[in-house]
Amino acid sequence: MSIPDDLKDLAGFHGHLCPGLAIGYRATLAALRRLGVERSRDEELVCLVENDSCSVDAAQFLAGCTFGKGNLFFRDYGKQVFTFARRGSSADAVRVSLKPGAWGEEVPPDPGEARRAKLERFLTMPEEEMFWIDEVSLDLPPEASIQPSFLCDSCGEPVMSSRLTEKGGRRLCIPCSEGWRPPRR
Repeated sequence: MSIPDDLKDLAGFHGHLCPGLAIGYRATLAALRRLGVERSRDEELVCLVENDSCSVDAAQFLAGCTFGKGNLFFRDYGKQVFTFARRGSSADAVRVSLKPGAWGEEVPPDPGEARRAKLERFLTMPEEEMFWIDEVSLDLPPEASIQPSFLCDSCGEPVMSSRLTEKGGRRLCIPCSEGWRPPRR
């Protein structure tokens, strides 16, 4: 099986080559092609992912959508679904979702062979058999904003102002408001 150079680079970023990474690789490339865009340099491209598996690293590496830049958003739905949209052009987006049956049924008894078989399947399967790709309308999350930090009245750690809660007249970070306190050295 031939591995494209960009997938080799992605595997280097991720740490290994696996079936989940192949799903994200194929989904991200399909979305970028449908939107007619390349890797995001800043926040001009947004990605909403519906899982937190290996596949999401493809959206970060290939599309330039990251939590740090504020253009990667996680929805914990447990689905291999990726929605990409361009900022500034419209609220139109492309939603790429893994089809039922894409994993296949036959599983070789050897775990290593099963992994190789799934990887090869995901890299060679026709796109239209692997994914539903739909144009959707999307209300884009706002661009990232830098907010001031304030000290939590319990643990003393700096907290982004939008993540502070008030409880009993005290400003608390979310963990402290839930009764947890970080250990001190």
